[in-house]
Amino acid sequence: MRRIHPYVEDDPDLAAVYAYPPGGCLRVNMVASADGAAWLEGRSAGLSSPGDRRIFHVLRGLADVVLAGAGTVRTEGYGPSKPRAGWPALREGRPPAPPIALITRRLDLDLRGPLFAEAEPYQRTIVITTRAAPRDRLEEAGKNAEVLVAGEELVDMAVAVRLLRERGLGRILCEGGPRLNAELAAAGLVDELVLTISPLLAGGDAARVLNGVAARTPLALAHVLEEDGVLFTRYVREEPR
Repeated sequence: MRRIHPYVEDDPDLAAVYAYPPGGCLRVNMVASADGAAWLEGRSAGLSSPGDRRIFHVLRGLADVVLAGAGTVRTEGYGPSKPRAGWPALREGRPPAPPIALITRRLDLDLRGPLFAEAEPYQRTIVITTRAAPRDRLEEAGKNAEVLVAGEELVDMAVAVRLLRERGLGRILCEGGPRLNAELAAAGLVDELVLTISPLLAGGDAARVLNGVAARTPLALAHVLEEDGVLFTRYVREEPR
């Protein structure tokens, strides 16, 4: 892997390249085809590469919490994040692995599945939902997860992010999906976009990286890495919040 912007560098230190700014931020990490598709046959794996997976694990190692929507959790088969060999240096003074926080309005998830039953005590899964969620599902979720209420009928993204930060989880890594990304952008909450661009054309009806209400967030290109024709970009929000 090499950096090709803003200067040329072979084998850059990925932990340094993707280090969070002081105080943390909300970072969206996605992969897309050259024509903007966010998945192939419903999943992101077909767009990934060895370099993308290395960066994925570095990003998780740097994060305080991994945020995802319920649809992504179901489709991608999420379980709790597992500590990796390179993480102790990245996570000094923090738990060995970050918790997963998921956004769900109806709690239509397998609440006894691996994401809940197999999480270690230090990374208890966080469920962010609404006051209108079914009472029995809220009680079931509370057995194996920390339940946060952020809104009445719909999850209020600003409240959800505030609740995470109040728990000391300021380095937020959002892994999508596109609908959640769009809602975060519309609420003015996206600070960074880490986007892998896969060198293929997908066509079809796949969603874009943001799929929902219109939002305009000016971004500045912070860096571009390259490996085997795959581009690894990082954009940062231009104006202060």
